[in-house]
Amino acid sequence: MTELLAIGTQKGLFLATSNDDRQSWQVSSAHFAGQAVYSVAFDTRGPAPRVLAGVDSSHFGPSVAVSDDLGETWQEPDAAPLAFPADAGATVERVWQIVPAGADQPGVVYAGTQPSALWRSADGGQTYALVRGLWDHPHRPDWGAGFGGQAVHTILPHPADPQRILVAMSTGGVYRTGDGGETWAPANDGIKAYFLPDPWPEFGQCVHKVARDGGDSERYYAQNHHGVYRSTDGGETWQSIADTLPADFGFAMVAHPSTPGTIWNFPLTSDGERHPVDLMCRVFRSTDAGATWQPMERGLPQDRYYPVVLRDAMCADNATPAGVYFGTRAGDVFASRDEGENWSTVAAHLPDVLCVRAVQI
Repeated sequence: MTELLAIGTQKGLFLATSNDDRQSWQVSSAHFAGQAVYSVAFDTRGPAPRVLAGVDSSHFGPSVAVSDDLGETWQEPDAAPLAFPADAGATVERVWQIVPAGADQPGVVYAGTQPSALWRSADGGQTYALVRGLWDHPHRPDWGAGFGGQAVHTILPHPADPQRILVAMSTGGVYRTGDGGETWAPANDGIKAYFLPDPWPEFGQCVHKVARDGGDSERYYAQNHHGVYRSTDGGETWQSIADTLPADFGFAMVAHPSTPGTIWNFPLTSDGERHPVDLMCRVFRSTDAGATWQPMERGLPQDRYYPVVLRDAMCADNATPAGVYFGTRAGDVFASRDEGENWSTVAAHLPDVLCVRAVQI
């Protein structure tokens, strides 16, 4: 078995491989050197795994590059694969998320962008059409911009019903569709927006990331701008699960791909300070759907560690036991081959890590 780890950074994409059950890693030189890579996806539905990368060139703008040979070669379209129609009056600024649909929808890939929009591809992620139902939503003029911009950064197609999709954005919050994207409704009941005059609005929350439980398709977990939540009814309502965390601010939220109730989080002190709690590099894991949390720190730096983990800079793979990975804004990348119990360093001194994705093939 081969483990593939994609590391998107501010100055290129690095691909790491392991052929010894994730004990050692070989890290490539930078693909798309000098270009920011905010999103990466592995599509394993075809005969060979496809790598998709959301590349942001300061000269040419954003694009999606595709590789069917694990990065040996890349295909980039001559025209922008994501482009708003003329009547939209907008320009794609960045591709924040790329997500293949389920096995029952071969070729379908979704993308989330800045400004907040959802896109659908029917050709494996090479060209995309705007999902007008979300773009034309009457709430859209009131969606604000988070510190990182106004973007759809979470896309979760339902594993059993291709008509159901959940998205999250900063700001705006969580929205759901049950008809394939024709209509959308906010799903933020219980998520607090402390920075607004009404802290419990219908929409306008600055949700940082949402993950779906690996064993219960109706259970979701959300990291908010202050606040960590769980929903047990498909996103209809949310309840706090932050009580035993050392802080409720952060960006990342990762769910185990197959074990119900197991999730990982990387808490930060506050939105004002934004560094690891107690300046210790620690991942917190829950095995009871957020009722309790335990620090996972063996092998991680514990002395005056300041770097932040961004929303897509943490992930889990599909191996047994699951591997967990994260990268920091200092360019450090860490891996655990035992679900967070022990950690090792994959790479150090890379550019600012924006996203990581891992898969075993």
